[in-house]
Amino acid sequence: MTDAPYTPPKVWTWDKENGGKFASTNRPIAGPTHDKELPVGKHPLQLYSLATPNGQKVTIMLEELLAAGHTGAEYDAWLIRIDGNQFGSGFVEVNPNSKIPALMDRSGDKPIRVFESGAILLHLAEKFGAFIPKGGPERAECLSWLFWQMGSAPFLGGGFGHFYAYAPTKIEYAIDRYAMETKRQLDVLDRRLADNEYLAGKDYTIADMAVFPWYGGLAENAIYGDAGTFLDVQSYKNLQRWTKTIAARPAVKRGRMVNRTSGDPAGQLRERHDASDFDTKTQDKLEAKS
Repeated sequence: MTDAPYTPPKVWTWDKENGGKFASTNRPIAGPTHDKELPVGKHPLQLYSLATPNGQKVTIMLEELLAAGHTGAEYDAWLIRIDGNQFGSGFVEVNPNSKIPALMDRSGDKPIRVFESGAILLHLAEKFGAFIPKGGPERAECLSWLFWQMGSAPFLGGGFGHFYAYAPTKIEYAIDRYAMETKRQLDVLDRRLADNEYLAGKDYTIADMAVFPWYGGLAENAIYGDAGTFLDVQSYKNLQRWTKTIAARPAVKRGRMVNRTSGDPAGQLRERHDASDFDTKTQDKLEAKS
């Protein structure tokens, strides 16, 4: 161990930036930092998001609903960059926790705000009666895996991902601690998928949509640099099978493009307001016109 010993003070105070990629947007208080109204498009569902794994859950769900014929799931997806925009007054009104994604459902007499990705998935599944079992052990299994993801992914993202990829210094203890937990979680999934096509059983549900962007992305070695190699993700054969199956779905491919700002410009649809945008307004096409 090379990091210097640290003795916590009796009362912690915020007197320095904590370093790392997102240091400029981290703070120990909530609430808005500036006034900024959110745009509102023509569709009943207004999504404010970014194509992080949490953001992808919801755009995948919306694209799956549309592919299944639920025309009421048409949506506008507005880009919220994690550079201070999440602290604008309009966004904080929709999500007081200042995290993406956040949804405004304007389909009824009174707008409904929904924040936290798992809550949004559940709201949409119940609203349209899709991708969630109606009852019995299947519904319990679906919800159990949905909430498993909500409780487990912070150890992958804020734990392993932060210390492996973003922390200003590499801390062996922290990386080892969270790598161990991440591999345990991968093993949980691999064991479940050994005897089940999908997480809730034989049917594709919101549980799969919640887990895939995080753990499928890791299985593809597509998040946190070369973390997949570090964690030997190829050894989880059942997880790899499940990941390839879901990644091949056309709606999943579209959902992963929405609000994306990095990678291949042809795979970035930074805002989505119509299904035709996938053909005409990806970043490569916009750049070619400019």
